[in-house]
Order: sequence, then C-alpha cells, then structure tokens
Amino acid sequence: MAGIYSTTERMKSGGFGIKAITKVESILLEKVSGHIKETLPKHLIESKRLCSLEKALRNIHFPSDNQALEEAQRRLKFEELFYLQLSLLKQKNARLSKGSGIMMNRVGDNFNRCYQSLPYPLTGAQKRVIKEMREDMRSGKQMNRLLQGDVGSGKTLVAVLLALIAVDNGYQACIMAPTEVLAQQHLASISKFLKSTSVSIALLTGSTKAKDRKKILSDLEEGTLNIIVGTHALIEDRVKFHALGLAIIDEQHRFGVDQRSRLWSKNDDSQTERLAPHIMVMTATPIPRTLAMTLYGDLDVSVIDEMPPGRTPVVTSHAWESQRRQVFNFMRAQIDEGRQVFVVYPLIKESEKMDYENLEAGYMRIIEEFKTPQYITAVVHGKMKPEDKAIDMNLFASGKAHILVATSVIEVGVDVPNASVMVIESAERFGLSQLHQLRGRVGRGAARSYCILMSGYKLSKESRKRLELMCKTTDGFILAEEDMKMRGPGDLEGTSQSGLAIDLHIASLYRDGRFLDMARRTALEILDKDPLLEKPENKLLEIQLRILRKQGKDIKDYSAIS
Repeated sequence: MAGIYSTTERMKSGGFGIKAITKVESILLEKVSGHIKETLPKHLIESKRLCSLEKALRNIHFPSDNQALEEAQRRLKFEELFYLQLSLLKQKNARLSKGSGIMMNRVGDNFNRCYQSLPYPLTGAQKRVIKEMREDMRSGKQMNRLLQGDVGSGKTLVAVLLALIAVDNGYQACIMAPTEVLAQQHLASISKFLKSTSVSIALLTGSTKAKDRKKILSDLEEGTLNIIVGTHALIEDRVKFHALGLAIIDEQHRFGVDQRSRLWSKNDDSQTERLAPHIMVMTATPIPRTLAMTLYGDLDVSVIDEMPPGRTPVVTSHAWESQRRQVFNFMRAQIDEGRQVFVVYPLIKESEKMDYENLEAGYMRIIEEFKTPQYITAVVHGKMKPEDKAIDMNLFASGKAHILVATSVIEVGVDVPNASVMVIESAERFGLSQLHQLRGRVGRGAARSYCILMSGYKLSKESRKRLELMCKTTDGFILAEEDMKMRGPGDLEGTSQSGLAIDLHIASLYRDGRFLDMARRTALEILDKDPLLEKPENKLLEIQLRILRKQGKDIKDYSAIS
C-alpha cells in the first residue's frame, strides 16, 4: 500500500509527483521519529483505545497492513472531529456562563394583537419553536439559536412574533437579509402582520435615499423606530440603536462571521448596560443533522418540521428540450386561468464553453412566444440596477406581469402566491438544495402548483439522479441528506469546510457520522466536568485549541490512502 497525494500539473512538470512526495514523506518521518509530541492527553487515548500520534502518522502514509491503516484513520479522524466539537462547545459554554442576556419576561399588547389577528392558526412546530426561544429570552442568558425550516414553513412569522416580544419589553429588533430583494420582501410581509399593532418598521438598504436614510438613522438612535429590516447596510458604523434587544439574521450562511458580530455592538451602552442582544439566525436551506451539529455546534437549534395548512405539495416533472412546445402550451393554459409563471436560467450571458440555455436568449424566445399586449414578461437578474430590478419585480409581484424571467437571484425572498408554475431551464446545472429553493417560490397559494425541470439530453449520472430525486420528493431534509451524499459537505452552498472552527483534512462530516457522535459526546463529558479546561489532565487540550486557532486552523494535512 502507498499513499496517494494531491498534485497539480505544475508540480508534476517540476518533478514533484506522487513518487517524489512519497520519498520526502519517508525522509521526514525518519527524521522526526521519536520526537513527535502527543496532541491528545493520555487518559483520552486510553479510554478511546486510540493509537499514538506517531504511529498514526506513520501508518497513514506507509501502512503495514489494512488494520494499521484503519487504526491510523480512526485516531486522526477522531482527533479532528473532537477538537472541532471541543472548540464549538467551549465557545457555547463561555457564552452561557456569562449570563449576560437581556431579560425579556413580558408578553405585551403588540404580541397579543398580532397573534389574535393572524389569518390562520400557528402550526404545532411554530408554537414549539416560539416556546423554546421565549424560554431563552427570559433566562437571563443571551439567546443564540438557529431556526431551520423548509421553504414556506413559516419562519418569517416566528421572527415577527419574537421581534414583538422584544418591542413589548422596551427594546428594538433588527432583521438582516442578504439581498435587497429579500429585505424588501420581508418588509412587505412583516408590515402585513404588524397592521393591528402600534409598532413602527422601516427598511434600510444600500439604495435607500439620503433623506430617508437620515430620518431612519435618527429614529433608530432615538428609539422611536421599533423594527428595522435591512441588508448589510445595517452594520455600517453610522447605524446606531437606542436599545437593540433582538438581532435576526436570515440565510445567515451568506454573511461572514465578522459581518454578523458587528451587529452585536450596535447599542447605546447607557441604555442596555452593555448586554448583548439575543440572536436568532434563520435558514431555509435544510441542513443534515451531522452538518448542523458541526456548522452550528455553538448554537441551539430549533426546527420547524411542519407546513402551514393549505400548502399543497408542488407537482414536479422533468421535461426534455423536445417537449418545449408542450411546456409553452402548459404555461399559456395556466396564465389563461389567471396564474403567473417563473422561468429561471442559470446564466445571464452566453458562455462559449457551455451549451446551456441563457437568460438573454431565453428572454427573447419568451417574448416572441408570449406576445404583448396579451402577455407581459418581466426580467430580473443580478447585474441589473437595483431600481430597474425593483420595477420589474413589482410588475410581477403586483400581478401586472404574467411571466418573470430571472436567474437564481429569485431563489430566496420572492413571495408571489398567485405564481403557480416554476420552469427551471438547464436544471442539471443547479444543485439539489438550490433546485429545492427555487421550487419553493411556487405552491404558496391555494392553487395546485407545478415545477418543470428542463434539461438537455447529455446528462451525467449525478445530474440524472438529482432530477429524479426532485421529482420523487418535496421534503427538503431528505434532499439535503442526498445532496450531502452526492457532493460532500464541503461542496454544499454556504457550508464549505473552510468555515469551520477547525479545518478537516481526513474526517468527513458525511461519512464519519459515527466518529462525529463519539467526538461530540467525549467533548461534552470533558466540558461538563471541566468547563474551562483548567484541570491538569486537560491542560494539553487547552494548549492544542490555542495552537489550532493561532496557526490558522491548518496545522495538519494527511494523505488519502488507497
């Protein structure tokens, strides 16, 4: 057996291929033999029956047999996942031990008025997660909670009710979204829920006019503005809150850690006595359990796993290019019944390397097929000016446009209940979770809705499987698990392993779920007895955590073995 190492063409042409790397590894291992310091304490190595680090490193590169290779992999995988979990859980312990959360005991008039005027009852799942967060907000500790919910599960309403709890307790709330389209959509839907209350709300984005911005910033600092919805514009230095009590971040994986943390220090210290606001992060991207407990290991997790009444599953089908005429006829029939249609493309301009449908050519074909004035077609993509995008988006949202041709810019945040058809062009170009997000743009009203996955004939095995899975299930969590199996957790949008507390080089969040469970249980057991890792037997653990952070989370690089 021999190690297989990643190389580039440049390395190979320079004479540094696999054979050369193997020779270097052999020489290095001989030179450091007997001098490799342990990175796990003796009690942990013995209790988990792990081999020494030196033995693991030797056998991961030059295994004497299969058993030696398995022992080496077991040791190194456990260590990576253990320190990852230890780092996350220690952060969580430190946060909880401070007890510095804003106490919000009151459920007041605004909450009750909104709740009583809802057009439909909350689902059991919505009630459960509100109760969980309500307990956090009155515990005296800062809430840090992830809210997971499939497309259309009612996360926004949960966010509104929690914001009203903050307002009823004398604090402000902010809701930060990754795009202007999503922020505008949030403002529109939240404003409807607030009609029966006395709560004030405003929108702050990069395109907010100077005059409006000045008033919003003034009202925010004085405390006369209760809820602010916005984009990353909310973290600008000139944005100051009178008393921020709750920060809600939507599709949080699209924001960097530094961007999010800048929200926490926005308060006027005299008003909040330097207490950190409660934090709720939301995602409509279903995350497999093993990934959630790692990516969000320092957060408490709530899941809305029930859909509101009246939501009917979207009928999904796969159509080939030869069936385009039937698809156009179906679109026309739906529009004639008073419905609207999304048509989504993966590209904006034609690519010489890819034989895929593109938005520009597709838009021309649509307006040729669906002629004005009988049919109105709007277009939205990421390269448009914000004001032009808003005009076309509003045309469609108001029902004046029958068809919206767009790129995946409309993946999140577009709520048009009258839209009943989603046509996804070159569907093989999208990942499972992105296809699921796009499908979630329809089926939001009472009418039966449809998602049509258009593709060419040359499909890879993986692409074919993705399209088959989309037609088979509408359960986002099942699709997320399958996506992780097919692509690996490091490839999922927003969940690159480089974003973890500690980089993984040999362990896999998907394949090594057993090791991950063992690592998390072990970390919990140790921190339960020694939260700050102050005991002599745990001194090495604290040292290693510091080393991992200091050295850029990248101190080891193990080879893959075949």
